[in-house]
Amino acid sequence: MKLAVEFPSVAYREGGEAVRKMATAIEDIGFDQLEVFDHVVMGYPLPERRTRYPAQMPILEALMALSHFAAVTSKIGLGTEVLVLPQRQPVLVAKQFQTLDTLSGGRARLGLGVGWQPSEFEALSEAYANRGARTDEAIELIRSYWRDEQIDYEGEHYTAVAMAMEPKSIQGGDLPVWIGGVAPRALARVAKYADGWLAPAIEDADVAKSALRTIQEGMQSNGRDPDGLGSQMMLTVPPRNNSDKDFYADLDRVVERAAEVNSWGIECGSLNATAIFQAGARSIDEMLSVLAECYTRIKSEVG
Repeated sequence: MKLAVEFPSVAYREGGEAVRKMATAIEDIGFDQLEVFDHVVMGYPLPERRTRYPAQMPILEALMALSHFAAVTSKIGLGTEVLVLPQRQPVLVAKQFQTLDTLSGGRARLGLGVGWQPSEFEALSEAYANRGARTDEAIELIRSYWRDEQIDYEGEHYTAVAMAMEPKSIQGGDLPVWIGGVAPRALARVAKYADGWLAPAIEDADVAKSALRTIQEGMQSNGRDPDGLGSQMMLTVPPRNNSDKDFYADLDRVVERAAEVNSWGIECGSLNATAIFQAGARSIDEMLSVLAECYTRIKSEVG
């Protein structure tokens, strides 16, 4: 089983040197993928506004953090879990990931989703209601910029007329795009566009297996080979006010959960280091100790 770590933005409290130390240590432990989650701003709760996290939750900007990690690591994969693509300008995202891939030696992976926070879109002057349609076009446009010498694209939301983006990165047009979500539209988007599925923490085996079947059947309908699909699932939900903050305090549960997820046909489990912090590992050294033990036990007991 492959293993990924979602980097904890809370690590900033110990300074830049400590953040770099954590990134290199995660690679040294042996993890396959280092992920960064994406929010630019968080809204305070209002009567008409839904929220999931505290407004003052510290969040490092995803692409800046990944470029920082690229400079101090050499082999671990670098990606987003997930970048809220429709609140960002897609041509700029194409350039950012192309540059990350070039300077990291071909280790970049664009993990994306459509977002859930209308107030964040409003703060960034982007429309929320049509974010799904814009995401589909953005994926097509980004891949064209990665792949083609001359980019010509005409969509409802984005256009390009005789444009170029150089230099092409190491992975070029094959730079992987992974898509998150479990809603029917998200699964259809995975089936049509994605190299891999970034699944949330699904508790029900039937739901997880059904989602995988839906994606695989959709890929076949789109003339794509489902055997080439990658898959990654969070082992537990992101830490929220109502989440299980003790999950990582019991490593037996973590190993059991990894084995369960793997038995569903998921090839990679994602460990949330912020949740490890919330479970009581309050320093970078303590978080790394838990991550190392998780890695060793999962590899020993799951493979």
